[in-house]
Amino acid sequence: MSTIIPASVAISGWGWRHAGRLAWAVRGLDLSIEPGQRVLLLGASGAGKSTLLHALAGVLADDEGDREGTMLIDGRRPAPGRAGLVLQDPDSQLILARVGDDVAFGCENLGVPRDETWRRVRESLESVGLSVPLDRSTTALSGGQKQRLALAGVLAMRPGLILLDEPTANLDPDGVTDVRDAVARVAHDTGATLVVIEHRVAVWQHVVDRVVVLGAGAGVVADGDPASVLEARGVELAAGGVWVAGHPPVHPPRRAGRERIAVLDTHGLAAGRAREAVQSGLDLTILSGATLAITGANGTGKSTLGLTLAGLLPPVGGVVTASEALAAGAGPYPITWRSRQLLTRIGTVFQQPEHQFLASTVRAELAVGPKALGLAAAEIDSRVTELLERLRLGRLAEANPFTLSGGEKRRLSVATLLATRPGVLVLDEPTFGQDSRTWAELVALLAELVGDGTALVAITHDLDLMDALADSTVTLA
Repeated sequence: MSTIIPASVAISGWGWRHAGRLAWAVRGLDLSIEPGQRVLLLGASGAGKSTLLHALAGVLADDEGDREGTMLIDGRRPAPGRAGLVLQDPDSQLILARVGDDVAFGCENLGVPRDETWRRVRESLESVGLSVPLDRSTTALSGGQKQRLALAGVLAMRPGLILLDEPTANLDPDGVTDVRDAVARVAHDTGATLVVIEHRVAVWQHVVDRVVVLGAGAGVVADGDPASVLEARGVELAAGGVWVAGHPPVHPPRRAGRERIAVLDTHGLAAGRAREAVQSGLDLTILSGATLAITGANGTGKSTLGLTLAGLLPPVGGVVTASEALAAGAGPYPITWRSRQLLTRIGTVFQQPEHQFLASTVRAELAVGPKALGLAAAEIDSRVTELLERLRLGRLAEANPFTLSGGEKRRLSVATLLATRPGVLVLDEPTFGQDSRTWAELVALLAELVGDGTALVAITHDLDLMDALADSTVTLA
């Protein structure tokens, strides 16, 4: 791939606050990045890392919030084109139906001539190692392939600054390695300036030459080469929530639960969509007071299976049957239950948190389920207040859910589920986007629920979560 002119970044006293929020997402930030540097951006959940990357990409509109200080790329205000942003959710970046068209989209918006656009498309796909036909359906790609597709779309625009916001958060271990290696190769071949956000430091620390740590509303709290920052200040950073190798979070104690009974059974289950099975012949038993972890490579049907177990997708074949204790008069098949019947029986957290937000504030979002159950106002307030505090969402109670960071959105989506206290929890990637501190708090809360008799199904690539909670594991292939 042809060399890109690397960008420089100069930030002085910069701050940003979402409209209607009292707290600043970022404030007092002073940061300079030299052309061609590779920077790993760390910090606790909610420290403003994603806000900073969106600002550098030129996608924070002036009417979306309050801004102070200056931010310059090559001496100019950020604007789309000079910087390219890759997000953590591959599906949110798919724009067009075919691979070639999707990569070409950015170039076309920049007015790049047609012949040059398609030359860049082929070159960019080759550089990220995505060897598929240009007319391949984008929805047919695996998670790792979609993330490489998003990176190719950014590279085709020839940005001098590549911005990656947790690009491996929802990928299986092989996908993580593939995307990380593709980024390292691209950075080496093009010379572009690179800034990557990632909670799990070990994935990127040998790719970058600089580590910058943000404090919540406090600007830069650490800055230097990876060894000096991560080794000399590892204990301090780990205490603040950064995932530092050699400083794992404390796993909650495993309580001896009450007698475990089957609450869901599957017999010859085939899970899929539009009558096309992605998994079949599954005989599973979900027990009260126990955790079943479902893992496997991207594209093997983990999320589809979870939705089928939760009564939200009809089985393509076979059956999902609930015990009499769980059904409580609603009938044996969860797929026939009404939404209100599901609320206290099976609760589901989707892979994309935004897909289940309904209210305009965090507090109101937490109250949606309890209100649907007809609970008294005092009980609703008690449940909401407890969850706000337990999951570090209290300061965001009046914020719009869609303005939260990725990790905050995930905690909110889990909290909305817990507010109705269902007997079975089906959680799709419940720990993505969490710093080590919020991870430990969330996992401790889930461990308490399991210890009290809740059945938990966790769809996950998180090995730490499986070590902490899993009583049994199903690996899909």
